[in-house]
Amino acid sequence: MLLCLAALLVFLAPPVRAQVHGDIADMQLEHTAEGLFLTAALPLELPNLVEDALYKGISMYFVTEAEVLRQRWYWSDKVVARAARYLRLSYQPLTRRWRLAQSSTPFSASGLGVSLGQNFEELSEALSAMQRIARWKIADEGVLDDDASYLVNFQFRLDMSQLPRPMQIGAVGRSGWTLQLARSMRAPALERTAEGAQ
Repeated sequence: MLLCLAALLVFLAPPVRAQVHGDIADMQLEHTAEGLFLTAALPLELPNLVEDALYKGISMYFVTEAEVLRQRWYWSDKVVARAARYLRLSYQPLTRRWRLAQSSTPFSASGLGVSLGQNFEELSEALSAMQRIARWKIADEGVLDDDASYLVNFQFRLDMSQLPRPMQIGAVGRSGWTLQLARSMRAPALERTAEGAQ
């Protein structure tokens, strides 16, 4: 009887708002003489638990990753390039302002390192900046062959490893902390200019 009641409560419980392996509909790849570029608009919506933690002054870390694979029919695909961007979103309760920092390397505990920072009045403005990726170079032309076929695996996720240790332990297995967007796309052929075609 108790088992049936527990099962009924599980089915009647409201769903937790979260994005798990969400789709990225708006993503383009551009292959030029300079390399392979990625442009995307992410359908980003923070889970409630993540938003609550931000308002309590706990910084959240996100990772944007792209992997370029050379497709081979005779063997497994070969990784020819990897690119990553690291984001840190934080809220300052005293000034009621949001700060978004971006770096090409993971943020260190000491706070040292090179990063680009922006301030925002509203969370929606900070999220809007996080959602837009414009002409991000994910591979140099030197690693790409004109006659090869390439696949790009892209993902955006919450980096749980950067959270304070007690939060990492408490978040394990809880769907309210899950945020991951992913998409795979075949890279286009090299765009040749009129001069390059001659």
